[in-house]
Amino acid sequence: MLDKADVVVIGAGAYGASVAFHLAQSGVNQVVLLDKTQPVSQTSARAAGLSSQVQPTTLLTRMATSSVKAIERFEQDTGETLAYHRSGSLKMARTNQHAGRLRREVVQARQLGVDVELVTPDEITQLSPMVVADQVVQASYTPGDIYFEPGELPMAYLRAARRLGATVIPDVLVTGIGFKNNVVHSVITDQCEIHTPVVVDAAGAWSALVGNMVPVQIPLVPVRHQLLITQPVAEVQPSHPILRVMDVNVYIRPCNGGLMLGGYEARPRMFDPHALAPDMDIQSLELDITVLEELARKISDVLPVFGDFEVREHRGGLPTMTVDGNPLLGPLPGIEGFYVISGCCVGGLAKSPAMGRALAQWITEGQPAEDLQDAAPDRFAGQFDDTQQLVDACQWQYSHHYQKGE
Repeated sequence: MLDKADVVVIGAGAYGASVAFHLAQSGVNQVVLLDKTQPVSQTSARAAGLSSQVQPTTLLTRMATSSVKAIERFEQDTGETLAYHRSGSLKMARTNQHAGRLRREVVQARQLGVDVELVTPDEITQLSPMVVADQVVQASYTPGDIYFEPGELPMAYLRAARRLGATVIPDVLVTGIGFKNNVVHSVITDQCEIHTPVVVDAAGAWSALVGNMVPVQIPLVPVRHQLLITQPVAEVQPSHPILRVMDVNVYIRPCNGGLMLGGYEARPRMFDPHALAPDMDIQSLELDITVLEELARKISDVLPVFGDFEVREHRGGLPTMTVDGNPLLGPLPGIEGFYVISGCCVGGLAKSPAMGRALAQWITEGQPAEDLQDAAPDRFAGQFDDTQQLVDACQWQYSHHYQKGE
């Protein structure tokens, strides 16, 4: 086991893998990536694997569009192959209220450089024959959106990072962070102590527990997010676009001959970030398929295929929510050498290329290459000392995923 490193990254999911690769690519000699289980075995592997370049904030739009570009040139930049489908996406409003929101989204996104347009009912049918277009008041189409198998992106980053000299150590539990005079000097595990001047908290649902080791408050709440994949459906083609239905916060995409359906329920199961067992495995997370069955019922008029379908796979994870929907990205003021990359707000996997690159630039160059003020980890300082207030704010963000700004 190594006893020293230039940077130790805690958590080998999508964020941790991206940070490790970009650090190694930047010339950092000793990058060590630790995970309490096997790499890419927790929430990242259970994600949906789809992009949405139309985002509610400028920061998220930049991260989403930049990440799509990174995935499109992935082999050129990393030397690793990564399969993806450039299917585009349709976002559909079924009420006048949501139609107005959708039109405003399109204007905002186009101002930020996103290629997105409003489409007619005939164009909806041409793009996705399964959709009953007369049930849609307004729709937008983003031709550059992509989807991919979720575990493949972080695994490819890990392979590329290893090739550049990074060390990935699975099945090691971080039990403490050594620091003196508010300066980080080591990471303590159940197997050894690794001396390092820089620690990156990429621990996902366990990010707050890692923060407690410094100690600092990391204001986020893990929330259960579920999706299902149907048995193969004859009409489904891999080229069909990703679909989003605003009023019920549901997304659908092709998946291995069937359809993936996931959604944001109104009253999700939220978890106390300080009470999660350090050795908990997402595989043991209790799921509830009735939530997804109800969401499927609510969209069966616009997508009749969900009137009668068979489930092939049901899975879920614990993404982390913040009170404003933006991530936590950057150093923690007052603790030199401690950085955070968390608060994925469910869409973190598809944004991980840009997120990891941004944090690696900050660590290696001493400042970010772009404005990350809206992701500052301390931006909520003193505002959410009450746990229930934090949970309520994060729940609102989750349950209004496609309806923010109204």
